[in-house]
Amino acid sequence: MGTKQMWVFGYGSLMWNPGFPVAERKIARLDGFHRSFCMRSLHHRGTHQRPGLVLALDALQHGTCQGLAFRVEPGAEEQSLSELRERELVSAAYLEVDLAIDLRGGGRVRAITYIIDPDHVQYCGGLPLEEQAQIIAAAHGGRGPNSEYLFNTAAHLHELGIADDELDWLDARVREILMQGQPQS
Repeated sequence: MGTKQMWVFGYGSLMWNPGFPVAERKIARLDGFHRSFCMRSLHHRGTHQRPGLVLALDALQHGTCQGLAFRVEPGAEEQSLSELRERELVSAAYLEVDLAIDLRGGGRVRAITYIIDPDHVQYCGGLPLEEQAQIIAAAHGGRGPNSEYLFNTAAHLHELGIADDELDWLDARVREILMQGQPQS
């Protein structure tokens, strides 16, 4: 990658666990997509027997998603890209794309971004929020409970001052289900 800066756009777990050396991070916006629990997780937050749900960027005309832009530490680009691909492309449900994002405070950069492949078998866009909450409350995968993924993401969005009404609703509903001890399958 030489002297060219490498940016990565995070909208879910990358925001709180980038997994690569970060030289700079800025709040950023990506247009034409929205953050959504539209991907069944068979590895990290669920299993083949009981899939969980993870966030993905789903294409949406006039949609927008706020997240974090990370500039990878110079010299760590190749290793970081390799590790990102190992993490994000486990099942080929995500597509790796290079998209323009707008940095808060001004500026536009191109960033490696992982979006959902709507033709992939793990795609499940449009599930009702209550169904999403029930799945998230019950699922557990190799990286832990699906609810932990939701709670961490919602907490980091709040810390950053990024509003996401659907995630806030899911956060509250999944906590309610877990307190009642009754996730339904």
